[in-house]
Formats: sequence, C-alpha cells, structure tokens
Amino acid sequence: MILVTGGTGLVGSHLLHLLLKEDKAVRAIKRTNSDLNPVKNVFQSYNAAALFDKIEWVTADVLDTPTLEDAFINITYVYHCAALVSFAEADYQQLLKVNIEGTANVVNLCIANDIKKLCHVSSVAALGKPLVGTVISEETHWNPEANNNAYAISKFGAEMEVWRGSQEGLDIIIIQPSVIIGEGHWKSASGKLFTTIKKGIPKFPRGSTGFVDVQDISQALFLLMQSDIKNKSFVLSGFNLTYQEIISEIAEQIQAKKPKSSVANWQLFILAFFQNIASIFTGKKPNLNKSNIHSLQNISEYNGSKITTYIPFNYTQKEATIKRVSTAFNAK
Repeated sequence: MILVTGGTGLVGSHLLHLLLKEDKAVRAIKRTNSDLNPVKNVFQSYNAAALFDKIEWVTADVLDTPTLEDAFINITYVYHCAALVSFAEADYQQLLKVNIEGTANVVNLCIANDIKKLCHVSSVAALGKPLVGTVISEETHWNPEANNNAYAISKFGAEMEVWRGSQEGLDIIIIQPSVIIGEGHWKSASGKLFTTIKKGIPKFPRGSTGFVDVQDISQALFLLMQSDIKNKSFVLSGFNLTYQEIISEIAEQIQAKKPKSSVANWQLFILAFFQNIASIFTGKKPNLNKSNIHSLQNISEYNGSKITTYIPFNYTQKEATIKRVSTAFNAK
C-alpha cells in the first residue's frame, strides 16, 4: 500500500487521482480540520468522482508521532507532500517545526518500517538565492550567507532530513518544483493567483520565475517511484515567464483585466509597511516583507531538463497548462 502525506493539498490531491487511476491501493493523511472539498474538486475536474471513494483516509499529523505511526501500518511506499507554505515572517518557527521536524518524523518512520522508497516534494526555494544572471538547476548550491526567507530555510532543512535518511539506508527521491499551476484549489496555493487576477491586479511585479503543471509533477512522482532511480534530486520546471506574461495570459483566458504597468520596489515597501500596521489591529499576517519583495522583482530562470535524461518524460506546454486550468477556473 502507498501512503501520501499532504493528501489534501494541491500536489497531493492530483497525485492521489493518478495513483488510483493506476489502480494502486492508497492511504492518505488528513488532519482533523482538513477540508476535503478541494480534493473532490480535483477528482471532478478529471471526471473521476467515483475514484475519490477509494481513498483510505487516516487522520494524523506529521508532528504527532503516535498517529503517524498508525498511518504507516502495512505501507510499502511513501510520498511526502505535506508542508507548510508561508512567506510571513511571523510563521518562521512554525515553518521550521512543520517542514523540518515533520519531515524528520516521516523519514524516521520510513526507516523503522523498512519503506522501499520515499519521494519527497520539496521546492526550488530549497536551492536558495542564486547569483544574478545564473540559471537555477540541481547544480545550484545553497548559500547560507544569502538573505534566504523562512520558507526557503525550512525546505532546505527538510531536504537535509531526507538526505540523512538516505545515509541510513532509505531509498529516496527529491523533487523541487517551481511555481505550481493546477486546478481544484482556488483558495490556496497557486489557485489564489487565478482568483486574484479575476478580481483585478492594477500592476505587475517586474520579476520572472519558473512554472510547472501540477499534472507533470504527479506524473514525475509516479514514474520516479516506479523506477530504480534513487538518491537523486530533480528540479521540476516546465517554463519560465515574467510575472507580466503569466498574469496577462491567465487574464486573457479568464476574461479579466490585464495590468498595464509595473509596480516599483518603493511601492511594495510602502504596502508592506501598511500591512504591518494593519496586522496590529486585524491580526491578519502581512504577506509582504523585504525578502519576498525582492523575489517578486528578481529575474529568476529555472532549468528542469535533468529529469528528461532519466525517465521518458515531457513537460506540458505552457499554453496547454494555462488554458486547461483557466477552463476549470471558469467552470467552477
């Protein structure tokens, strides 16, 4: 049987569909307060609502070892998709706890239960801040002296736990996706991008980054788990776009207004200042800080071609990804 942590997230829910379509026996972890509706939305987008009922759900938490131990009973393979994603500085300690300690717990139980292989979903954030003008790949090395944000630090730390597992005899695979585009989770993850664009974005950031289709991630995870490949990491990034390009292309597909001008750094810093002031009264965590403002304005380029030299794998073209996800957004 296969265990999927983070089964209610964007990657986890699309992976669950693929595994069940391939007639695999699957157990997925959810937390007590997990909302399963986004997962159902994903299965409905595949016209496969009946497959949802084949998931064996177990209530557990990567930070609660006793419940996690029960989830590992009779498990052979593990996909670790669970993670906290936040760029709020206030979440620093929680990011370290969930992403590093939680991953350590998963790795320890994989070793204790003789799991055949662990596939860990990391992020290109774990590669840290590269030098300006360099293309980011698996050869990009973490720079501890750089101004890395809390999320990046936590994902790098999580990878260190997975590599530690490999040194203790556990077969592992790490994937490092760039920004994930996928349907079904419109209130979280990259789905919020579609929702925000629909409401209207007055200005676009000046930077660029890499993007990857969630279906490509699921396919890569499945093929890598099935293969004899082990103790490798793979950047998964299908295409690079400026923020202006991705916002404009999505806006065109969902009949939203395109932004016509870029936002300057000083404007973002002023917005961040007022977000911090407002948070005192509202309790809402500010989502802008120095680190992610620079990320939004930086030109970042990713090379995800390594995986194509290991397995038969092709990335979905950006036009097909944006059109499919936009169609699903319009139909929701």
